[in-house]
Amino acid sequence: MPYSRFKVLTFDVVGTLIDFERGILEAVRRIGGPAAAALSDDQIFAPYLRGRARHDGRSSEVMRDVYLSLAGELGLPADAESADAFQLAVLRWPAFADSAEALKRLRKRFRLVAMTNADRCAFSFYAQTLGDPFDDGVTSDETGVHKPDPQFFAYNRGRQAAFGYKFDEILHVAQSQYHDIGVARRLGYRVCWIERRQGQGGYGGTPEPESVTKPDFHFPSLKALADAVEQAERVGRSAA
Repeated sequence: MPYSRFKVLTFDVVGTLIDFERGILEAVRRIGGPAAAALSDDQIFAPYLRGRARHDGRSSEVMRDVYLSLAGELGLPADAESADAFQLAVLRWPAFADSAEALKRLRKRFRLVAMTNADRCAFSFYAQTLGDPFDDGVTSDETGVHKPDPQFFAYNRGRQAAFGYKFDEILHVAQSQYHDIGVARRLGYRVCWIERRQGQGGYGGTPEPESVTKPDFHFPSLKALADAVEQAERVGRSAA
């Protein structure tokens, strides 16, 4: 399947472009002190996931409650100052090392659209961290639902159609099998799996999917996708 058939790349943001797992671990260990330093990654991710499930509202507002839930389970500092520090850290989660440059390269060839469970406020921070690469963005407070709800994808499909783009011109790019790859594939999207946790056990800070969906394209990094697109373009030009 040639990349040239696509005009729009839609992106999951948190987990695919923004390294939220690193952000969570660094914040919890910094705020939690010696007690947190002794915890494994999975010991932190498990109560984080439970806390996020209980507090599934706007990420720019409820992450202090997620921290308090996590801290209560793990015996970490659970005061207001610690919770506020975690909330602020969420807005400053780092990008993966390859994200900004790869997005810059891909934007030369495609319309880039963010599809994120973050709310508009949090997304504005992440977009700035990534170098403001997006031509459009769809956030959870606009759709009223979170991925993997199919209505999130339906909202974006209609939005891009309003800009004149056909459904078969869209490639959805994401890391999460649970939030993105499985549901997008069932809805008929072409999908590209950026397997950020390749070589690592478990699912980290993302819920485990019922099954792993085979994508149309599969890469370990966003740089690898950008490389493949440019290589295909060079081959096409030489064959012309």
